[in-house]
Amino acid sequence: MNFRPYLPVLGLFLFVSLAVTAVADEGMWTFDNPPVKQLKEKYNFTPREQWLDHIRLSSVRFNDGGSGSFVSPNGLVITNHHVALGQLQKISNAQRDYVRDGFYAKTQAEEPKAPDLELNVLVSMENVTSRVHGAVKPGMTEKQALDARKAEQAKIQKESLDKTGLRSDVVSLYQGGEYWLYRYKKYTDVRIVFAPEQQAAFFGGDPDNFTFPRHDLDFALFRVYENGRPVQSKDYLKWNTKGAAEGDLVFVSGHPGSTERGLTVAQLENERDVIYPLRINRYKRELQALRAYSSRGAEPARQAADDIFSLENTVKAFTGEYNGMDKALFDKKSKEEADLRAKLAANPEWSREYGKAWDDIAAATRGQKELFKLQQYRSISTASKLASLARQIVVYVAEIKKPDAQRLNGYHESQLEELKFYLFSPAPIYPEFEEALLTFSLQDSRDQLGADDPWVKAILDGKAPAQVASEVIRGTKLTDPAVRKALAEGGEAAVNASTDPLVVLARKADPFFRDLRKQYEETVESVMTAAEEKIAKARFAIYGKLVYPDATFTLRLAFGTVQGYPMNGTKAPPKTTFYGLYDRSASFDNKPPFNLMPRFIQRKDKINLSTPLDFVASADIIGGNSGSPVISKNGEFVGIIFDGNIESLTGNFVYLEETNRAIAVHSAAIIEALRKLYDAPALANELEGK
Repeated sequence: MNFRPYLPVLGLFLFVSLAVTAVADEGMWTFDNPPVKQLKEKYNFTPREQWLDHIRLSSVRFNDGGSGSFVSPNGLVITNHHVALGQLQKISNAQRDYVRDGFYAKTQAEEPKAPDLELNVLVSMENVTSRVHGAVKPGMTEKQALDARKAEQAKIQKESLDKTGLRSDVVSLYQGGEYWLYRYKKYTDVRIVFAPEQQAAFFGGDPDNFTFPRHDLDFALFRVYENGRPVQSKDYLKWNTKGAAEGDLVFVSGHPGSTERGLTVAQLENERDVIYPLRINRYKRELQALRAYSSRGAEPARQAADDIFSLENTVKAFTGEYNGMDKALFDKKSKEEADLRAKLAANPEWSREYGKAWDDIAAATRGQKELFKLQQYRSISTASKLASLARQIVVYVAEIKKPDAQRLNGYHESQLEELKFYLFSPAPIYPEFEEALLTFSLQDSRDQLGADDPWVKAILDGKAPAQVASEVIRGTKLTDPAVRKALAEGGEAAVNASTDPLVVLARKADPFFRDLRKQYEETVESVMTAAEEKIAKARFAIYGKLVYPDATFTLRLAFGTVQGYPMNGTKAPPKTTFYGLYDRSASFDNKPPFNLMPRFIQRKDKINLSTPLDFVASADIIGGNSGSPVISKNGEFVGIIFDGNIESLTGNFVYLEETNRAIAVHSAAIIEALRKLYDAPALANELEGK
């Protein structure tokens, strides 16, 4: 499963209000507020501060989407194959397809650098709520309050970066009830060590995606370097080859992308009626365009593979979430909302302070409905990466002229180093692929908005979408990172003087982008931010902090036990084995996507077929947790998250312990594969500390 976090339905992070959490393996808990009470009451286990610090410092965020962990003292990091897929594709070419065929660097000298991968390790957290809330002064309008909050966050980030040199992000938690400064050690010299063939990592393909039993070796290994040498990892997870067994308490330390369990009923209705249908249909159309390009030949198929993989997963995930927004979910959410509002009404002071918040959100949601479609289709960068780079350059040169506090998010001083890292990436760009993507995007915008839409008229200028895409992609020089860098460094004068057709197109689109952004801030974001903050304070007043915040692609701790679950009138087992892999392939006559790689057939007699392959646990996860380590009570690595079951797809809105399961590759399977299938004993020895 492609568990990536960059597809939130709303740019809002709300928290879930739970009346009872002690009995459920629920929650994506921040490390400043771990679920100590729940773990003590249910499992008689109390995580100590030293244990938590070790787990935190061993955990890694893959900034292009996903999680991982240090697993050796020599900078070795493990994640999923599907998290590594993008980087594998970027070092591949028409002659060598490392996604399809796998990759193994037998020596450190053979480890190639990932073109544009940034890894983050959370080294400290600081509560800055009083500063952000204090920036809002009495008498401010909602828009002025929003601007004040953003300006203070930018100031905090810049101060921290200047003082520490660490990546510094201010994170909104609990619906704006709290703001925390997260400081990260950042690594950008990351090299690829090992990945199996994609067919081995994603055995069963889309039919098995979001299901269990599973039989996947979805893992990959990187090595982190600093000053030209492997990082000496003081904090890393020691490998436990025995792994996790049924009934074991396990933990998941990772970076869930976004959840929306605290949405008001009005927001949920907007999700169901507007946002999900529009996005699902658009993704399906884009997927058709990608498949059409892929059908042109082997090389186009290779170029489009990552995007197709990602979109297939997205469509399946969003469809599952959409189908989960049924009457039962709305009944549950309506009752929770009514109960909370009743508690507020019983306290005149709370009612006066917070009671109007739900009505304000409902009004803002109505405004959002009107803007959402325009936000989706008035964009040249929806599908095309090259068009996105052009848009970012145009925005960048305008934003850096402004005082830091007034810039758009993503362009603050504390964020520029990261922006430039991706903007000037040496990763390959394929013009024919970009032309196909931009053609689709422009055609789709015209189809959905109509030929008379002002944006459509300005961008197409009376031409067909395919003609515009052909002219700008074939005429642009932005495929060269040196050209992109020269333009950005030349500032607004250079960008305004540029005759590069893609830059010209991005300049045409920019006023529309800024106008929509302004409308959204004034009528939706500012209103929702103020109202959500009030709801957060109300929940704190009633429930305290025996709750967890919604996911924000920041480090969280989840817990649960290895256990099967009721499924299709029978029961899913807690684990699968290599026996099951061979049986599932044989049941489909070894036909794709259930075909085995040749090495699996040739070396079957060398494998201990009873070795556990994948397993499930009741830990609470969501997109972004891909690559998260599964950890024992002793703080040892026992598996790696790569998916959730189909029943977990409603986890965006609600957690159901009876059926929600996280799916992981077993630590024993990885060692068995490295030693007996991939001739990588040195790598297995490093993992096992031998």
